[in-house]
Amino acid sequence: QVQLVESGGGLVQAGGSLRLSCAASGRTVSNFAMGWFRQAPGKEREFVAVINRSGGTYYADSVKGRFTISRDNAKNTVSLQMNSLKPEDTAIYYCALDSSPRYYNYYSTAANEYSYWGQGTQVTVSS
Repeated sequence: QVQLVESGGGLVQAGGSLRLSCAASGRTVSNFAMGWFRQAPGKEREFVAVINRSGGTYYADSVKGRFTISRDNAKNTVSLQMNSLKPEDTAIYYCALDSSPRYYNYYSTAANEYSYWGQGTQVTVSS
């Protein structure tokens, strides 16, 4: 059984930083593409960042240069370091795992290609 558990969300002032973590069980994160998505109230879930099997990363334009996705193979976790936070970053952040067999460098920004999801962690950025 695959389980993803996010942590690290909270309330922060604009310009501040937070680090989200996603602990995985039932799958080895280094064998799959792992993504972060977010959903703000009244909006659709949107792609934030992904790290693929080869360790390559890709970011949404809205977070590029401010957010960094990384993977700790020893701990089987994926993290999202968020700096220079803005009020528009306020959302529930979800970790997701793409369990389909993929090429080593493949990554997807489409939520429907991810098979497993965490429960989400709230990030609130005050102005």
